[in-house]
Amino acid sequence: MKRTPVKFARRVTTAAALGLLTLGLTACGDSAEDEAGSPAPPPTGAAATTEPGTTVDQTHNEADTEFAQMMIVHHEGAIEMADLAIENADTEQVRTLAENISAAQGPEIEKMTSWLRAWAEDMVSEHGGMDHGGMQMDGMSQEEAMTELRSLSGAEFDGRFLELMIEHHLGAVEMAQSELENGENPQARQLAEQIIQDQQSEISVMEQMLQQS
Repeated sequence: MKRTPVKFARRVTTAAALGLLTLGLTACGDSAEDEAGSPAPPPTGAAATTEPGTTVDQTHNEADTEFAQMMIVHHEGAIEMADLAIENADTEQVRTLAENISAAQGPEIEKMTSWLRAWAEDMVSEHGGMDHGGMQMDGMSQEEAMTELRSLSGAEFDGRFLELMIEHHLGAVEMAQSELENGENPQARQLAEQIIQDQQSEISVMEQMLQQS
């Protein structure tokens, strides 16, 4: 870089000052733009934010991971059955129940998915699939149960849907109880308690519906 002659010193000083002012204004503009348009890098340590307003506790063990992985699959099965009932149910009572099941379990899937992402864990368990643990219903896999339901209509469909969904809910309660016994993540344990409460309540409703049919 060439040395500036003395006679230009005052001019250079003035230009430099203007340049610094311009750089300062540009930096402020860039900073404001970053705050408005660019997401902050995710925090590390005890907790990580996965979406606005949601912070995931990073404390977890294998039981927490397995609970999230398997309950996601389990909920997906319930939603698949519920969506079929929304289309094919013979009574409005069964259709409304199915709509409530689908509406409740979708957000829970999103929540558990966010945990697995924050924990840097796989979405699918290495130790089981649809038939693992509480996945079976009346001795049938999800695919077998869906095949049977698709073959039914009218009151016969409603009755069998309720029977299989009761079995499905009992499986979810079993999985949630296992999480309470073995898991350590407070958010996963809280969801497990909620699942037990909600699904036991729905089991009671479905048993009453079966008795009245």
